[in-house]
Amino acid sequence: MILRIYGMSFVVTVIALIVAFLYGGPTALALAAILGVLEVSLSFDNAVINATVLERMNEFWQKIFLTVGVLIAVFGMRLIFPLAIVWVTAGLSPAKALDLALNPPADGAATFPDGSKSYETLLTDAHPQIAAFGGMFLLMLFLNFIFEEREITWLSWLERPLARLGKLDMLSVVTAGIALILTAEFIASDDQRATVLVAGLLGMITYIAVDGLGSMFHTEGHEENSGGPSELAKAAGKAGFFLFLYLEVLDASFSFDGVISAFAITSDPIIIALGLGLIGAMFVRSITVYLVRKGTLSEYVYLEHGAHWAIGALAIILFISIGVHINEVVTGLIGVAFIGAAFITSIIRNRRTDADEVESEREPTPVG
Repeated sequence: MILRIYGMSFVVTVIALIVAFLYGGPTALALAAILGVLEVSLSFDNAVINATVLERMNEFWQKIFLTVGVLIAVFGMRLIFPLAIVWVTAGLSPAKALDLALNPPADGAATFPDGSKSYETLLTDAHPQIAAFGGMFLLMLFLNFIFEEREITWLSWLERPLARLGKLDMLSVVTAGIALILTAEFIASDDQRATVLVAGLLGMITYIAVDGLGSMFHTEGHEENSGGPSELAKAAGKAGFFLFLYLEVLDASFSFDGVISAFAITSDPIIIALGLGLIGAMFVRSITVYLVRKGTLSEYVYLEHGAHWAIGALAIILFISIGVHINEVVTGLIGVAFIGAAFITSIIRNRRTDADEVESEREPTPVG
């Protein structure tokens, strides 16, 4: 199973590294490999969330996610998306934006000799609105999770009271709206305030629209078992399409953080596409499929909780990063910490459950 799931990712990695070597020699090869590792480390919580959605899809839409979705992730989110940001925010033509990306100033300067800004600088300038959009989308995802009552809780002392509060209608929207207002008021600069508010509202609207459309067409009448939805209950048709759309928007919210982090290593869009896209995105998708095929989320029941808490932390980090630079290492470590803690506590829970079952079997059956 491992070879079947990860085989294509290894093949693509080898091809990407060869292309990087031919493109820029040993330096480009090393940079592409580093960016691939960076993407996987930053996006493991994304893979867990992807798996919770992917297991609700039928086989057809899972294949679409692994084919068309990969192309969108590689070329759309890691190459065209950053270029499009520069096109829109800087008012440049696509050709000019691409020229800036491929021909940066000498010595990594922020501007050219004529005073015009570099591609990296223009992309960084667009960070407030992208962080507001992505942060709001991820925050809505997190809030809708923790405000929902669940049979199994991880941080029970916190999750259960929050779930009770979640009975208040639209509480997630109200909470997210307050967070956006506070961010615009106290974190964003005066000239960024309106942009941050608009971008955050668009992020909220996007989440509500995509999530609502997916729920509207969700197949009903079938119960979920401990291993996830039954084959009959898995989403197909319009439901599968909107779940696929949901995953792509989620990937976009995660990917920009990775793209910005990549500029600390290189500003070459080709190397970024090879490292973050071909290598990193492929492995993130392979990890997603592995989690689904192995039933990992059912076996380690706290992983989903840990991933959502990591996403909540990432949403807060994105908001804070509008006014304060936060090292990408911090972002990655927080996600790894939540996932690791959820994994370890899941193992402990499983061992206790197994021990209780063994003890129950040893108890003598009452006579009479």
